[in-house]
Amino acid sequence: MNTGRETAMTLSLKPRVDFIDTHYVRDLTNRALQYIMAGFPVHFSGPAGVGKTTLALHVAAQCGRPVVLLCGDHEFNSSDLIGGLNGYHKKYVKDNFIRSVIKTDESMISHWVDSRLTTACQQGFTLVYDEFTRSRPEANNVLLSVLEEKILPLPAARGGENYLKVHRDFTAIFTSNPEEYAGVYKSQDALRDRMVTIEVDNFDEETETAITRARSGVSFEDARRIVSLVRQVREAKSNKLTPTVRACIVMGKILKLKGATAQGNDYTFRQTCLDVLMPEALREERDEVRRVIDEAFAIYF
Repeated sequence: MNTGRETAMTLSLKPRVDFIDTHYVRDLTNRALQYIMAGFPVHFSGPAGVGKTTLALHVAAQCGRPVVLLCGDHEFNSSDLIGGLNGYHKKYVKDNFIRSVIKTDESMISHWVDSRLTTACQQGFTLVYDEFTRSRPEANNVLLSVLEEKILPLPAARGGENYLKVHRDFTAIFTSNPEEYAGVYKSQDALRDRMVTIEVDNFDEETETAITRARSGVSFEDARRIVSLVRQVREAKSNKLTPTVRACIVMGKILKLKGATAQGNDYTFRQTCLDVLMPEALREERDEVRRVIDEAFAIYF
């Protein structure tokens, strides 16, 4: 039976109205669900902005169970995953039954509160641990026995059993950015060995166009032109992972807001391209990126 706190911890996910389900996305989703059905945790790994979190939540929704969301943090320790003593119950009794005598009794009792991992393991919820490598490796050590032996060690302060048998419906989905990103820790090999990693790169052009159109509300033609330009800029850079589809969405939303279109003679569109795309390039690459943008405007717009 779920308590009110457990209910407050969980998300009841429903399919997003603007979620794009192209062949590319369906392939990723189906692969992840197959691994989950086989009993393995799934790990979506890839650069920022390619839709890992959205994909993880989409897969979690397909599992049909309440979802518990955790976001990696370098200040996390094991108690943030398992639980800890949180707050106190204070009782104060004043007895003045006899006028000349005052009797007082004061007691303070600490309360144990389960955290998200314990709740998910106990109730068989789906755990989505977003950017788990932003937490220090030692904080994630507790996951080793959860994923392999299906047992969660519990501190003595919790009271009761020292171990919790993980519910058979428990599922774990992880996301992470590359290790070279700032604020990212190298995960333990033992932890990665317990999960199936799916590399998520930039989507194909069809999917990026559909996502841009759905998330920004621009026309198909405007979305196609925006995506085409962003992909050309991406290829002109040494780091061919950025700009991502997130840049396409930003540009589309700005055009929609200002009533502009993806036309070469539209000042708003041109300036938006420069504002969004130029910061993505290294300083020594900016002349090349500007040249690509100018050529694209001359040829396509």
